[in-house]
Amino acid sequence: MTSLYSRSAMVLALASPLALAESAQEQAKGFIEDSTWSVLNRTVYDHREYRHGASNSGARNAYKPRSERNGYAEEWAYGLMGTVQSGFTQGLIGVGIDAHGYMALKLDSGGGRAGKARLLGLDNDGYPKDNYGRGGAAVKLRLSNTVLSYGEQRVKTPVFSSSDSRLLPETATGVFVSSNEFNALKMVGGHFTESTDRNASSHDQGFVVNYSNGPKGDAFDLAGVVYTPAKNLTTSLYTSRYQDTWNQHYLGAVFSQAITDNQSLSLNLNLYRTTDEGKALSGTIDNTTWSLLGSYAHGPHNFSLGYQKVHGDTPFDYVTRGAIFITNAVQLSDFNAPNEQSWQARYDLAMTPWGLPGLVFSAAYVRGSHIDGSHVDPKGGYAYLGYGKDGKHWERDLETRYVVQSGTAKGAVISLRHNVHRGNTAQAELDTDQIRLAVEYPLTGRF
Repeated sequence: MTSLYSRSAMVLALASPLALAESAQEQAKGFIEDSTWSVLNRTVYDHREYRHGASNSGARNAYKPRSERNGYAEEWAYGLMGTVQSGFTQGLIGVGIDAHGYMALKLDSGGGRAGKARLLGLDNDGYPKDNYGRGGAAVKLRLSNTVLSYGEQRVKTPVFSSSDSRLLPETATGVFVSSNEFNALKMVGGHFTESTDRNASSHDQGFVVNYSNGPKGDAFDLAGVVYTPAKNLTTSLYTSRYQDTWNQHYLGAVFSQAITDNQSLSLNLNLYRTTDEGKALSGTIDNTTWSLLGSYAHGPHNFSLGYQKVHGDTPFDYVTRGAIFITNAVQLSDFNAPNEQSWQARYDLAMTPWGLPGLVFSAAYVRGSHIDGSHVDPKGGYAYLGYGKDGKHWERDLETRYVVQSGTAKGAVISLRHNVHRGNTAQAELDTDQIRLAVEYPLTGRF
């Protein structure tokens, strides 16, 4: 017979979003028994044409006078990514290991064409390598629903995140803690000593910083909470410190609401606050950047409208390639210049009603204006970008994406993108036409 106390505890667990979660470690089956493996095959072709006097400044071209640089960039490569994730040993504290090995092969490129797409590794003379790779592992410990990982790993947070938008993914070296002791509350924290770029083969290059060319800090620390009080609402709050460079805080919220069975509305808010700290290696920084995206879905149609604003005399900057959750960070530009404001209109069409499940067409247009970088710190890490007053630009992104739904190729992904960017000389992005074709084929299994 169930006791009154047990019944009360069950009611509390169902009613309270902060009820204690069932212990994952108590369900551990063993180091081998819960182990999984995955292999991802990926081929990417990236071609860029530079217009109106712009030219490829990547790799070997950077050593040439501007008048002699090529007006295009082109890289084609194959990547193979293998990952093994062990289970946890049984007992109060479970022990496990996650390991990965990445390899990339050049299919086509050259010294005058490589560098901008960051698919291929480059040698000391700026020529693309025929092949490159890297590997690593992290030891993990689990107590109840709290996991601590130490070593080389992939991380996903709004302030420090391992990008996987090229050929091989980024990784980071350090300690990361993720705790899910309560059903609706996730807490994370981390200390990292380096991040490895997507086309890097070594692990000793410090941190990947996207816009500053100032000296690099030696450590990155973060802490955050993600609270989900209801199925249709998720909020998050993070704080981070890039040593001797900046403090960065993040506030985010995602809300969705069904209107009918085939209609819904959603809102996505992202806000970053960044100020210099310590030795201020990138110069004076006082930046607030935020964005809001609203979407309306009706059956296979999805319409989105977004607004983004940068308050500050430096661009919004971030460590790692993936730690940018703002709405208008799209294919060729982040629309993150000093004092910039930008709008986005987007339309997505899923072809399921027409007998083509897995096929989606997307189109987006972003326009930015009011760029003013004339007050950037002249001794800081952003002066080289050459921002002026009244900068403006626009980008158009088209994509066709298909995910195989069944058969031996189930899960394979084919995507084709065509992106165009245009702007005046007061902003820092190049006039570019891009075509990118990517094919992925995943394999997964258990031991």
